[in-house]
Amino acid sequence: MMFSRLLAAALVSISLLRPALAADAIFPPGVRIGLAPLVGLSKAKTFSGFETEDQSVKVLLTELPAGAYGEVKNAFAANPAGTGGIKPESIETSAGTAYYTVENGRDGATPVRRYSMILPGTGFSGYVAVQIPETASKIYTDDAVRQMFASAVVRKDVPIDEQLSIMPFKVTELSNFKTVRTLGPGALILADGDEEKGFEAAPFVVIGLVAGVAPEAGDRARVAQQAVTTIPGVRDARITMSEPIRIDGLPAYETRIEATSGKDNTPVTVVQWLRFGGPNTLRIIGSAPRDQWSAAFPRFRAVRDGIQPRG
Repeated sequence: MMFSRLLAAALVSISLLRPALAADAIFPPGVRIGLAPLVGLSKAKTFSGFETEDQSVKVLLTELPAGAYGEVKNAFAANPAGTGGIKPESIETSAGTAYYTVENGRDGATPVRRYSMILPGTGFSGYVAVQIPETASKIYTDDAVRQMFASAVVRKDVPIDEQLSIMPFKVTELSNFKTVRTLGPGALILADGDEEKGFEAAPFVVIGLVAGVAPEAGDRARVAQQAVTTIPGVRDARITMSEPIRIDGLPAYETRIEATSGKDNTPVTVVQWLRFGGPNTLRIIGSAPRDQWSAAFPRFRAVRDGIQPRG
């Protein structure tokens, strides 16, 4: 009788730590990678992933460029023993072979166990990072984390409504852009181009918020022209126009540049709109190959005019 009770207790403990089947994998909103979280983990409040109620155990899920997985795979093949005492491990998932590492570290004064996994996706690499404090390591063991990693799945696309629902603003006009992709917390791209080959060869729009106090009217020109120089991926930029406007009744600034973009050195025309008002500044960037600009600009403007505050 005592043996039966011990066996039953052991089976209950194992079932609590075992992730659900792959069919029960959960995708954080806006992310193309998901997994079956271990017991005690629920949707995180401030990042894409899962955490315990006391926020001490964290599981981050995010996306990396497609080439990141190949780089890790090649490094694993070239040096399977790893470096610095950290040996990479491989694991099979429904998405394919994944690679992960385990190491000890500290979060401030707290000793922690850190796990990092990368797996292949279609046009992206999936990445999972786990941090477990030493005090929870008897519950969230290496084997339990490995089982959770094995439950990882990827999806080709995130439903558009799901992506739009997590933005801190409403986008009511997509202007026939065929690709909608979240870029991170509070940022979105609408594009016509092929994600794997790069978006620069076709029109695209990036929408996001810039935190901070809005500049005074006399300082907006400087802020707008400074901001346009920070647009990633453009080279040899030349400002062709920068002037104050109003968008939906709010003060704004429109700045245009001509530049070169992408690995194919595509000549592009880019417009940046900054809409001031409220605790954040709305930033909209539209880019198009120069020979497609005249058709693309009205689409950019339609997207801009369809963005509204949420709530």
